[in-house]
Amino acid sequence: MTASAPGQFVLDPARSTVAFRHKTMWGLVTVKGTFASVSGEGKLDADGSARGVINVRAASVDTNNNTRDNHLRSEAFFDAERHPVIKFDVLAAEQGTDGTVRIDGLLTVRDVTHPQSITATVAATEPAGVTLVTQFDVDRAAFGITWNQAGMIRGAATVSATLRFTRAGS
Repeated sequence: MTASAPGQFVLDPARSTVAFRHKTMWGLVTVKGTFASVSGEGKLDADGSARGVINVRAASVDTNNNTRDNHLRSEAFFDAERHPVIKFDVLAAEQGTDGTVRIDGLLTVRDVTHPQSITATVAATEPAGVTLVTQFDVDRAAFGITWNQAGMIRGAATVSATLRFTRAGS
């Protein structure tokens, strides 16, 4: 990110994606989905460190199956009506020498917040913006998402994201 000058950045939702996958049916089927509504902003400091926030609208979950999507929006999973936003607060982001960025933050799902550290790869950087790509695992039970009929769902969900930030005002 050091190729970009310090300043304020906003997430470009048209060029950003947040997706997930999770094993179900006792590990035999992988459910994949995306969130259609993602927003965010960040600030890049002169020393290359960054802070910011990513907001995902829980009701925008899309697995290409309306019945499943409605179940994921329900109280059994995201409880999107009472907890409309899944939020990742970036407290610190520091670029490494190998094209990666170490990001420490707080992940909030269903109003439950836990520290989350991830590593992102800088996929593109120029004066007008930066694109980060990451993948990390989330233990859904840690956020109170414990629905598991007949033990069908096991393990952590894998979240993957491509996040394009553009300079604010450009």
